Formats: sequence, structure tokens, C-alpha cells
Amino acid sequence: MRHLLVALAVFTIATPAMAEEEPVTPAPELTFERVFASPSLDGPTPRKAKLSPDGRYLTLLRNRADEKERYDLWAYDRESGEWAMLVDSEKLGTGRELSEDEKMQRERARVGNLKGIVDYHWAADGSGLLVPLDGDLYLARLGGEVVRLTDTEESELNPALSETGKYLSFVRERALWVGAVGGSAVPITPETGDNEIRWGEAEFVAQEEMGRLTGYWWSPDDSRIAVQMTDESGVGIVTRAAIGATGTKVFDQRYPVAGSDNAIVELYVMDSDGGDRVKVDLGPETDIYIPRVDWAPDGSALYVQRQNREQTVLDMLEVDPATGASEVLFTERAAREEYWINLTDNYKFLKDGSLLWWSERDGYGNFYRFAEGEWEQLTFGEEPVTELVGVDQQRGRVYYQAVSEVLEKHIYELDLTPRRSSRIRMLTEPGFTNAAVMDKDARTLLITRSSPSQPPQSYLADTDGQRIAWVEQNALDADHPYAAYLASHVAPEFGTIRAEDGTALHYRMIKPEMKPGKRYPVYFYHYGGPHAQVVDRGWGGALEQAIVDRGYIWFELDNRGSANRGVDFEAPIYRAMGGVEVRDQKAGAEFLRTLDFVDPDKIAIDGWSYGGYMTLKQLQADPGLYAAGIAGAPVTRWELYDTHYTERYMGDPRLVPEAYEEASAVPDATAIADPLLLIHGMADDNVVFENSSELIAALQENNVPFEMMLYPGYTHRVSGEKISPHRYNTVFRFLERHGVVPPAD
Repeated sequence: MRHLLVALAVFTIATPAMAEEEPVTPAPELTFERVFASPSLDGPTPRKAKLSPDGRYLTLLRNRADEKERYDLWAYDRESGEWAMLVDSEKLGTGRELSEDEKMQRERARVGNLKGIVDYHWAADGSGLLVPLDGDLYLARLGGEVVRLTDTEESELNPALSETGKYLSFVRERALWVGAVGGSAVPITPETGDNEIRWGEAEFVAQEEMGRLTGYWWSPDDSRIAVQMTDESGVGIVTRAAIGATGTKVFDQRYPVAGSDNAIVELYVMDSDGGDRVKVDLGPETDIYIPRVDWAPDGSALYVQRQNREQTVLDMLEVDPATGASEVLFTERAAREEYWINLTDNYKFLKDGSLLWWSERDGYGNFYRFAEGEWEQLTFGEEPVTELVGVDQQRGRVYYQAVSEVLEKHIYELDLTPRRSSRIRMLTEPGFTNAAVMDKDARTLLITRSSPSQPPQSYLADTDGQRIAWVEQNALDADHPYAAYLASHVAPEFGTIRAEDGTALHYRMIKPEMKPGKRYPVYFYHYGGPHAQVVDRGWGGALEQAIVDRGYIWFELDNRGSANRGVDFEAPIYRAMGGVEVRDQKAGAEFLRTLDFVDPDKIAIDGWSYGGYMTLKQLQADPGLYAAGIAGAPVTRWELYDTHYTERYMGDPRLVPEAYEEASAVPDATAIADPLLLIHGMADDNVVFENSSELIAALQENNVPFEMMLYPGYTHRVSGEKISPHRYNTVFRFLERHGVVPPAD
């Protein structure tokens, strides 16, 4: 439904018999320039919300109204009900350029476009917060005092406060440094003089694909540290030319492409000063991955997850931190033969010696409890558990996020008490999709939610889900940045179509204001890759509404292979990327062509990264079905992408070369007959520019017409207040040139 603004007519007396109505001010146009300008049309978008160890304070990073990509550190005192800025990033920051290593880590963490403060860490005693800013470290006290801890030209990477808060640790110049908070830090790992050895850092694929951004772990009492040593000497070098506006920088980047050697990862346990160092026994095979490392709650053991290269077997190793000796506690295997193990942070070692563990062994993500060598399944059903939120060990309660009816996510409470009649309760309100974090004792929830008609809002709640206080109500009232555009806001429609095997595929559609008898073009957005879900009941944002305001139908569809539908829904892409996803998206296009308000000759597809790859494969598979395609930063040949991601789904190209040949977007490039716009950042270190340059060469050498827009100096994230409007204006000028336009009035 449309939300209508009613204008009040104001009358003045012209004559006793006549009144004149003032003209109504038309609503402003929702341009791409306004979509990406400040303040954000989504309203405030806080990040990294955390509760203090005692639960009294809520801290978060809040972006500025006049510069939406700059974040400062704020705190909310639950006792006084007052907010205060703890660190002003602009006043405290030096503006010093970050090191190349820190820039790359930020790209891995998907915060490369942000300014100011991007992360922070609470001290265990709640006395202050460790704040990295412009490559240096600060300690912010709740009273307003900020103490500078480092002042160096080099960046301090992966900073952390030890578990008791006594020590500060960070990585500098490929070594792990440790010192008392407020004192001088020294390197505690061996000096190698070798640029191919790194201590305390996660290797590239761990950062990019495993969700592990650190390479060291403090024990609970600070007496020992587990530290990763990475040998990159066997990893191939990709010479990456970062082409900028005024020059080109060349980087020799260690990048393990599919089918090549990975870094060798070793693990050591040492004292806080580097003494008494022992090597952890990870087994005889070195071609492995180490996705996660955890200490037992009492520090008596170190738990290390060891994954095989094929990503079909994961062993949980129990390690003696005094000797490094290890044994296999249990083994997790892929849920079916043609599948893989999805890594997770949804587990916790409990004080009673048991383990809360997430697994897809029954075909869906569910919780299990492992105690004394036995497994107990705790959650059931076809709506997967997606995130562990908190565990109240004293009361025996687990709080988690799970899918509800595919399109929503809710927060639930699980009672660990055996034989309780109602062990699971939903704590959040239907009609929203929700996420949450908790304090360390799981006594308070911070819930963030949105819906198609409500931009993201957040509130504190008790463990029954009852709201205590709004953190960011973000009401769509007259003062909201989006208020001026509500008159044309259109609620999305949801539905399903059937895949070739009968599987239900969910879609989301937003229609412009349409006139009877007219047919309208479709802007068909897609991603299509694994570990993503684009169709849900969350807030869509202003970009899609700006496209709808232009007279286009917005359409998106989740194909098989995407997330949150269980093993059987994801598995069809195994060793077959660019196959089932393309056919499912084709089913979406064919459905659109049956609608009497859709112009069947004006369905345009657009996607970025995996979505860019999908654009190419869709144009190649079905010439004439789509009016035009936009391929942003596409993978074109999977041998150019990294080991951990690619081999998880496609296998090792040395063993299954035919699967890679079939999945490639290069051999059939000449089959592209419909208009194509190719977009790529020329400093992309993730989907390296060679992906596009190889495709460009194939198209040019075969006289296949296409259009191109390249962005000098930009990585995989081509975005910003000026660049983003340029990108989308380029897209729609391209569509207009090729006649993909709304009908004339």
C-alpha cells in the first residue's frame, strides 16, 4: 500500500464569495544523489553495539548526520538514561594514512569505506574501552578521559585487551607485541627477518572466507597466549596493479588461487612475555585450515578446530596448553556426500564442561549439546538456527536467532532444563526481521529490527523480550530524513514461484505507480551465490524506492544455493556453479513475462560480485530473454578466486577441471548477444581486475559489443557519496540508451 500525505488546504479571504487554495508543494524527487547523501535516508545506523561487562552501559558507534560514513563512540547509561559521546573521532583523530596491511584488513572486515572509529573493545573490569583510531590505540574512560596508548607511523593491527584487562596486545611489523596497559609493549614472538612469516595474524583466507580476523587468543587468566604463525612462502604471488586516478601502484599480493598452495599455519602457546613456548600438535597433514581457536572457561585446555582441505571434515582438537599435545574430542562431517561444512561461531564451551554446538547434521542448522562423549539435540525443525546470541549459564537459558517462515528472523529462548514442556519461546514481534546481542552473562538483550515499512530500530529488552528502553526508535515521523519521500513509498509484495524440481523460490517485488493497460520495465536485482539471502521482510532502503520512482518494477529472487533454507536447498550448486542458480533466475524472468503489467522485452538484470558473474552466465545461457545486463566486479573464471571459498563449492580444479570449465564465464563470452555493461574497481584485491580484463579481451577479440565503466583507485567496494550516484546514473543511462525505459504517459 502507498503511504499518503494529506496536505491541509490554507484559505485566505479574497472576497466574501470566494476562497483561494494555496498551491501544494510537490514532494522532492528521490534522486540517486540524495539516496547516498547525508543524513542517511535510513535514519541513524549505529554499529558494533555492545553491553558493558556489568550490563550498565550500552556502547555503540554512531554515524554523523552530516557525514554518514564517519563513526564516533557513544555510551548510554542505563541508570541515568543519558547518552554521552566518549570519543569524537574527528577531534581525536590524526588523519594519518593507514598502513597497507590495515587497509587490507578493513577490506576483509567490510569496513574499508568507513571513517573514524570502526571497532572498540571493553576492558574485562568495565573500567574503559580500547579504541583503535587512525592506526593508533587509545583507552577511553567512562568519565570522559581518553589516554593515548601508542603513537607510531606503523599501524597496530588486531589490538586487544587481555582477559583480565592487565595487558595490551597488538600486531606490528608481523610480530605480536604485549605490554601492561599504559606501559611499553615489546614483541614476544621470534624475530625472523622474513617477510613471508607472520605472527599473530589470520591468513588471507581466514580473514576473507572463514570469518576469523585475529591470529592470537588470551587464556582466561592471562597466563598464556595461543599465537598463530603463518608461513606464506608457498603461496603464489598475484601482481595486482592498483590503477588510480593519478598513478598506478603495483602490489605483489600473496593470494592463494583455487588449486594452489595455501599458507602453512602453525599454532604455539606461550607465556605473556613469550617464554615457555610450545608448539601445538595439529597432526601430520599441513594442508589444513584452522577456522577457530578457543580456551576452556577455566583455561585448562585449548580447543582447536581443524578442517581438511576439502572442507568435508572438521575435527575438534583438545590441546594441553602446557605441552601442546592434542587429541580429537569429536569429528563433524558434511551432512551429505555432495556438500561441505559451513563454519560457524554458534557454539560455546560451558563452565560445566559441556559444549553447546551448532550443526547441520540433520539437514538444517540446529543446536546440540556434547557432554561426556554423548550428543543431545536441543532444537529441531526446518527453520534453521542462524546465530547464538547469549548463554545464561546460571539459569540454564540459551538465546538465539533463527529463521521463521523463511522471510523473517526472530530471537528465541531455549530452556536447557531437561523434560520441560515448553523449552523454546519466541521473544520478538512477528512482522519484523530481528537480530540481537547480549551482555556476557546474558541478562539483557539489545534487539535490532526492521520491516518493509520500518527502517532499522533498536531497543533494550529483558530476557522475556519486553522492551526496557529505546536505543534508536528511528520513527518515520516528520523529522525523519525519509519523511519527505513517504508519499511515493511502496510496500513490497512477496510470493513464490516453482523451480524446475518443484522447490518453492521466494521473490520480492515493488511496483511503481502504474496506469491501466501500460507495461513496465523490470530492474531485476540478483546475487545468487551461497551464504546470502536477499529476500526477507526487512527494510529495503531508499535505493530500490528511487528506482521504482523512475517507473521500474523492482524484483529479486532467492535461488537454490542461497542461505537459510537448509542443506538440500544449498547443495545443488556443489561443483556446478553457474548452473542451477541461472535456471532458477530464468524461472523468475519467465514468471515476470506472464504478468500483464510487465513489458516482457524490458527485463534488465543487475548484480555485483557473484551477482556480476550471474549476469554473465544468464546472458550467455538465454540470449534474448533479458533486455540488458549489468555485471559489477564479476568473477569470470573460478581459478582466479581463492582456495577456501571456491574449493568449498567447486572442489580442487586439479581434480575436477571439467567442473571449472563448465562454470567459467569466459569460454561462452561470445554467446552474449544482449547489451552488457561491465563495471569494476581498478584496485580490486578480492575479485581481482584480471577477472574483467580476461573477459574484456575475449569480447574484443571476437568483436562482441559491450559497454564498460571502470573506477580508478576503487577496490571491490565501489561506493561513496559521489561515486555511488555516478555508478547508478551510469546504469540507468545505459538502460535508456537501449530502450529499457518506462512507457510514455
